[in-house]
Amino acid sequence: MTKKKPKIFIVIPAYNEGNSIAKVITDLKNHKYNHIVVVDDGSKDKTYEKARKQNVYVLKHIINRGQGASLQTGINFALMKNADIIVTFDADGQHIAGEIKNLIMPIKKGEVEVSLGSRFLKDKKKKSKETHIPFIRKLFLKTGTFVNFVFYGVRLSDAHNGFRALSRDAAEKIEINFDGMEHASEIVEEIINKNISYKEVPVSIRYTNYSLNKGQRSLNAFRIFFKLLFRKMCK
Repeated sequence: MTKKKPKIFIVIPAYNEGNSIAKVITDLKNHKYNHIVVVDDGSKDKTYEKARKQNVYVLKHIINRGQGASLQTGINFALMKNADIIVTFDADGQHIAGEIKNLIMPIKKGEVEVSLGSRFLKDKKKKSKETHIPFIRKLFLKTGTFVNFVFYGVRLSDAHNGFRALSRDAAEKIEINFDGMEHASEIVEEIINKNISYKEVPVSIRYTNYSLNKGQRSLNAFRIFFKLLFRKMCK
């Protein structure tokens, strides 16, 4: 009997990504990923209209809630559409569609329930497409991995990478309550607390002026830390 091919959904949270969203969707379709969910998080530009023209699922938040809320909306929708594997993918062009097959492979093989992309792990089979990570960006990313170790006792090389894959079972277990960027650490906490199997997989990140300008500011990083600290102290 032929094994059923898993139904793979790509969930893309998008806020004011009108300049990049069409290209990102086209690239995914060129790699044969056709179950695509864009969650327009109250954009003020033409993100919603441009995504709709690509003939994909497009959901819309009336107000800007944050990336965590957008991911939860998209994941819930994908589950409703009977997704077997859900891949979270950025809308700014940083992630590479051709690497999805490697990211989901451990899930397809039944090795783990979650694959976490890491820009700091090297794929020995090929040269990395990663460009130079700006020092401040790298500092905050590494600080994030330290915070996750202190708070949750988990050692990850890249704790805040939005390129990840979830099995259906994992997606049903993980609850994202943080609307903002703190969701990345919350997902790690959910994985640990609910004993969900996981592994890191090497991925590349394309840094451009556009994606860097869309990235987290230093002040936001401090806000994320203190929100996580407050949550930890209240438990």
